[in-house]
Formats: sequence, C-alpha cells, structure tokens
Amino acid sequence: MRSFVLAALGALALTTVATAGLAAQSGPKIAYINSQQIMAVAPGRAAAQAQLTQDMAGYRAQVKKMEDSLNAMVDSYNKVKSTLSPAVQATKEKAIRAKQQAYQQRYQDLQQEAQKHENELIQPIMAKIDSVIQEIRVEDGYAIVFDVGAQGGAVVAADSSLDITPKVIARLKADSASSKKQGAASKPGDTASGVEATPVGVTIPKKKRP
Repeated sequence: MRSFVLAALGALALTTVATAGLAAQSGPKIAYINSQQIMAVAPGRAAAQAQLTQDMAGYRAQVKKMEDSLNAMVDSYNKVKSTLSPAVQATKEKAIRAKQQAYQQRYQDLQQEAQKHENELIQPIMAKIDSVIQEIRVEDGYAIVFDVGAQGGAVVAADSSLDITPKVIARLKADSASSKKQGAASKPGDTASGVEATPVGVTIPKKKRP
C-alpha cells in the first residue's frame, strides 16, 4: 500500500539524517505492520468487496453480450460468404472490423471504469488505515514504520515484538464502532434537538393564512 511503504533506502536515509541527534543517544524507534492482514479485516472492506463483486458481474455481463453479438455476426457471415459477391463480402467484412474495434474500445473503457470504481471503494478504507498508523506512530514515538506485507517489500525477517499490526486493527475496529454509535444517535427522526424530522416521502401541508 503506497502510503505505508517506508522501507525505501532513500526514505530511510532521510529519516536517519533527520534524527541523527536522537540516534546518537538511543537510536530511532522502529515498528512494522502487515498491510495485507490489516486490509483483510479492516472495517468496510467486506462491504466494499461485496459491492465490487456485484458491479464486476455487471461489467462481465456487458462484455459477454458484446462478445456474443460479435461472434454471431462473424458466424452469420461465414455461413453465406461463399455465395456473396466480392463487393458484398468487402462491405460485410468492413462492418465486422468496425464492430470488432467498437468491442475492443468498449472493453478497454469497461476495464478503466472498473478500476476507477474499485479505487473509489477502497481509497477511503486505505486512507483510514493510513491515518490510524500515523496516529499510533506519533503516540508511541516511532521514527519508522515498515510494511512487511507490501508487494515487492525487502523485509524478509523481523522481531515479532515490533509488530503493531494487532494494535492498528484494534484501533480501526474501535473507531468504526464509535462512528456507528454516533451515527445511530443522530439518525433521522431523532428529536433530541427538539425538532422532529419529517419521514421521507411525506409532505407537510402549508398552513393557511388566517
């Protein structure tokens, strides 16, 4: 995950220089997380994945429909090709090529649309995880937080006592539970403020002037 990867040599060098005075006394405080483990159980992840699976089924259905239409067009042409004049063959083949190009373009558009939608669903979850990691880093005074779950990461072994993954997960779940309680307390229809909410779909008639 892009915001968690702090193991690059350049970043490490900059951190070492910036904390040279502290390092001379006690050395920088280091921890690590496993972003894959965190993402797997992060609040909202399951719902986002379910929504994405549903949406992807819709994208695949569109691709299948276009593919079937193109194949049917090609099969129909091949069945009568030998009976057609060269001019008619050229016209039909041109139409097939145009349909193929339209299919390929639409397929690429759907891929981009699916990727964009996935990013929209996952980005808020990643942002929350990043925020919690930063909070814990500051609270506990860590100079560096590595991500051992990052793709292509260079960390091959680490002391398990430096692993703050469980703490990050616990903080995420606690924050989620707190947000749900606050949302329930302020849900529509709450009259705590002295103003009763109007149910959806109900129009309050205007009072007639005396």
